Amino acid sequence: MAISDTWLKSSNGKARDGVLEKADRDGLSVRISALGKIKFQMRYRFAGKNQRCDIGTYPLMSLSDARIECQRYRAALELGEDPRVVKRIDRSQKTNDEKMTLPKVFELWYQAYAIDAKKGYAEIKRTFEIHVFPAMEGIEFTKITLHQWLTVLEGLSFGYDVKPKWYTGRGKFVAIPNIAERVLVNAKQVYRWAKKRHLCSENVLIEISAVHDLRVKKNIDDRSLDNDEIKLFYEAIHGSRMTPKNALFLELLLHFGCRPGELREALKSDFDFQKRTWTVPPEKHKIGATTGKPLVRPIIEEIEPTIRMLMDLSPGKYLVTNRDSADPLSRSAVIALPGNIMQWVRKNRGVEMPHWSTYALRKTCRTNLSDLCPPHVAEIIVGHKLPGEWQVYDH
Repeated sequence: MAISDTWLKSSNGKARDGVLEKADRDGLSVRISALGKIKFQMRYRFAGKNQRCDIGTYPLMSLSDARIECQRYRAALELGEDPRVVKRIDRSQKTNDEKMTLPKVFELWYQAYAIDAKKGYAEIKRTFEIHVFPAMEGIEFTKITLHQWLTVLEGLSFGYDVKPKWYTGRGKFVAIPNIAERVLVNAKQVYRWAKKRHLCSENVLIEISAVHDLRVKKNIDDRSLDNDEIKLFYEAIHGSRMTPKNALFLELLLHFGCRPGELREALKSDFDFQKRTWTVPPEKHKIGATTGKPLVRPIIEEIEPTIRMLMDLSPGKYLVTNRDSADPLSRSAVIALPGNIMQWVRKNRGVEMPHWSTYALRKTCRTNLSDLCPPHVAEIIVGHKLPGEWQVYDH
């Protein structure tokens, strides 16, 4: 039965034993606290999850106004917008003494989109906090000019002869084109998101290209280890003073051909020795957001002891952890490991290995899989998205 004004009036301010919730219509409901405070709420589903959004408090908001507001939020939901985000935007626009600056718009985009859609969302936010927000301090979002953006982007891509006054870092300001590209890509997305929600009328960065305007060159690294280097690799991880956990971690990287982050964040419970599979949940691999499916890799008999040994060495729930910690192995620790291998090989075998990173192990695995199986099977093993009809029909 729908809620009535009479029922609301009789229930307002009346203490009760516990919280009461009563549904109205079109997703609208009221929540009455034990002290009798009445709050209008909207219940809905967004991104596959049940959600609720506070609309207002009775009697400051009437039942008829709450129904109108609920219909407005439902219309936004039909357009794919989260009513909670719409509410935050409305609140920001109505605050006369507070400008809608870039950090505020970025935070709305970050909460509504980036956290769910981008794997490296925390790094993106930190990049903007360090390199972008100081340059745009106090400027309304809609008044930021293309020239102001290019001052930041070109400075990151080419470096500055004279540091801009907003730059507070130490030492010489050097060119970091990869950061320039990250800022440009995500700033464009912020503008697209904001334009759809009428927070701005144009995307001032729409015609700026990382390749043509910032001269960012795509670094296509085709480095992989040949058979002789693979032999040296195994000699180094078992013969050096590298910690056993790091050595086993590198061995599994080469065996599975997985992305380093997939293995760093792997839980012991992801490995099923009965089914002989390692399952990477969708939220922990690169194409998971697109496919919504886990990656399932086989555990062959020869590699099982390596996995079990790593589990025994790592306390807590993660497969591989930092030294004397239950936290997952840090990204910075992983980056340094190839250098340790190359140094050992140089010192103990007199061989100067061309530089390689942990991703070279992934490429080495994929290269050698070509001798063992058809290309689409090899792509599935390393976790690449299959093209065209393969993706649809080959499960």
